[in-house]
Amino acid sequence: MPFFFGIVIFPFCGCSTHDVKIESPGKGYNKVESAQVEGLISRLKYQSGDNFSWLDLQKGIERNIKFLSRKPAQRVAARYGRMEITWGMLKQTNEEMLELLPRLKGAPELLNDKFVWYSMVPRTLLTGYYEPYLEASLIPHPDYPYPLYSIPGDLQSLDLSKFHHRWKGQHLIFRQENGEVLPYFDREAIDFNGALQGRGIEIAWVKDLVDVFILQIQGSGRLVLPDGRVKHVLYAGKNGLKYVSLGKVLIQRGLLPKEGMSMQKIKAFLDTHPELVQELLTTNPSYVFFRIDDEGPFGSMGAPLTPMASIAVDSKVLPLGSLALLTTRLPQDGSKSKTPFAKIVMAQDRGGAIKGTRVDLFCGSGPEAEYLAGHLTSWSHVYLPVSRAFIEAQEETEAE
Repeated sequence: MPFFFGIVIFPFCGCSTHDVKIESPGKGYNKVESAQVEGLISRLKYQSGDNFSWLDLQKGIERNIKFLSRKPAQRVAARYGRMEITWGMLKQTNEEMLELLPRLKGAPELLNDKFVWYSMVPRTLLTGYYEPYLEASLIPHPDYPYPLYSIPGDLQSLDLSKFHHRWKGQHLIFRQENGEVLPYFDREAIDFNGALQGRGIEIAWVKDLVDVFILQIQGSGRLVLPDGRVKHVLYAGKNGLKYVSLGKVLIQRGLLPKEGMSMQKIKAFLDTHPELVQELLTTNPSYVFFRIDDEGPFGSMGAPLTPMASIAVDSKVLPLGSLALLTTRLPQDGSKSKTPFAKIVMAQDRGGAIKGTRVDLFCGSGPEAEYLAGHLTSWSHVYLPVSRAFIEAQEETEAE
């Protein structure tokens, strides 16, 4: 098994005693030539946004390094195509990027000098998520009839990797009833049949059940209390059942057109068709449980997310703690055209619907973030930087 500057290359012929899945040649990370990198840097310089500063990334990269410092440097973080990425490679890349931040405004060409860049193949479908605001109460009140729940005490999780290595990273979520193992309660049982009532696990109550549904899709939000205080409501766990896209259901049933589908259109449809709310919401059996905090939102690394810079990823393709250059086009409110956008982003979150090369951009909170997250579906490109110093050290080691 040959090595190529810290990235393991698996030959397409032959097989492995470790059941390594052989990928097709069109799937993986392809090295980007220096001239093309110069073009990407030029785009990055002019399309990052009017208010962008390289130093805005400092705290996020420091959080990456803290996370990566807890990982064994030589251990594999992810395999994708013929590339094998180690935690040590990611850590050194972050450290060098952090050191360069103060110099990049005047010398962006350092991104080409200090890093080798790889394009993710195939391109990614970029979507967005945000922190919705919900009117809420921390005590029961007739004006706030719909509860948000913490993780129930009878929800159990089983690590399936203990039974077979092919199930690494997979967990079975279940409950037990009269000694029988059963799937955990679904959305219909919880929201409409009172499966969790009377347990004392409500953490807040909100005005609108559709808002609860949207909050669960986004994974976190902000509760606006009657006295004006704001609390973060954060993801704590889920019932383990399959996520079903309500947008796809509405399209398949002919209730909304595929063109221009957005979260705003879904909410408007439900607001004008209250008689269909229960039937439609229960098509998605997946259910999310929450906790309340004074800070947030937090990603899967346990660290705060950075608006327009943190992304949710499939960590089997792009590991948590990775840096990447994202190039795309963003929708603009009031316009049918999209604006070119290029920025260094950080893989700091995961999502149940984020599989393969798909990426979810954290858009922040507020009306602009809501619009962007609700309308963002753009084919995009992701480029992974690798420290040149790391590569050279690997080459020297292999030559000895």
